[in-house]
Amino acid sequence: MKKTTGTDRSITSKWRPATQAVRGGTWRSEHGETSEALFLSSGYTYDDAQTVADRFAGEAQGMTYSRLQNPTVAMLEERIALMEGAEACRAQASGMAAMTTALLCQLSAGDHVVGARAAFGSCRWLLDHLCPRFGIEVSVIDSTDNAAWEAAIRPNTKVFFFETPANPTLDVVDLKFVCDLARAHGITTVVDNAFATSALQRPLDFGADVVAYSATKLMDGQGRVLAGAVCGTEQFINEVLLPFQRNTGPNLSPFNAWVVLKGLETLDLRARRQSENALEVGRFVESRAPRIMHPGLPSHPRHEMALKQMAMTGPIFAFDVETREKAFALLDALELVDISNNIGDARSLLCHPASTTHANMGEDARLEMGIGQGMLRINVGLEDPLDVIEDLAQAFDRAGL
Repeated sequence: MKKTTGTDRSITSKWRPATQAVRGGTWRSEHGETSEALFLSSGYTYDDAQTVADRFAGEAQGMTYSRLQNPTVAMLEERIALMEGAEACRAQASGMAAMTTALLCQLSAGDHVVGARAAFGSCRWLLDHLCPRFGIEVSVIDSTDNAAWEAAIRPNTKVFFFETPANPTLDVVDLKFVCDLARAHGITTVVDNAFATSALQRPLDFGADVVAYSATKLMDGQGRVLAGAVCGTEQFINEVLLPFQRNTGPNLSPFNAWVVLKGLETLDLRARRQSENALEVGRFVESRAPRIMHPGLPSHPRHEMALKQMAMTGPIFAFDVETREKAFALLDALELVDISNNIGDARSLLCHPASTTHANMGEDARLEMGIGQGMLRINVGLEDPLDVIEDLAQAFDRAGL
């Protein structure tokens, strides 16, 4: 592989995020290809026995096995790290592989985790079911209550884990307060930044230690592949996370890495345009729905904080139409917007969290999170927002709302 300026940190660190998203981490072979090459190889060959011995001993650079490194995956990791402002990144097979790896690589029986009450259903499953099975203590709190974070700290607290904005309630966490509190107590913060990505919010700038992603969402942005990523210091990624990943294998395929690389080239454009569209659509929905949860609107309880932490407030918001029957009637009346549980897509998508993304939590847990049977979550895409508004308007009418 011929390395280009895309891998020279002394050069790429000076680039602005939109430039890093297009050129960061790019290697070129002797053929000089403009688009990143796709290396579909599980293993590698060596010129001599000493070369392979040196590589496996960590005394020489180079590829050894695609569970450890792959040129295409390595390009994606370097690019995400640059965009995030992180020292290092490791790609994962999916968003949930990233969340699981980011937690379990550093937790042991007897440790304590403080997690946000409002979270993606599978993230709550990690806290509510998986961690306790391995003797890891868990406290779940209202992440918007700063005092609750401090009150939950125990002598054995090892990790703070939260999303901001949260899925699907759009709770906004005070990043600086929580990260500063954690650092003062020697606690590692793990932030799920999938709703924003580094295009709209960089948690490391507010003191976060680890940022985890479902790259399936905005990073790909086309609903094509599953992917995840974990960013942090070189020490955390290489000494804490990598041994876990090497031996458990939640690795991203080279093809999926290549697809996400293509998605990152337009991430800044998509994230900003979809945020603008979501604000326009949100203003309409606010005029029709009994309750809306959109951090970009003044009605959101942490609107000002969201504006301080985020460049724009993202393409996703939620609203409530009171009952499951009304929610289903609205979904069934859609003509343009798709019913889908995905987010971050270039297409507008609407779903009912209580029966999809958070269906396995149980009614009591959902209500504790603020997810009622009438809640709907929308991802506003790149369509003309007026078309999305017209479709929602006719759906509201036909649903009797």
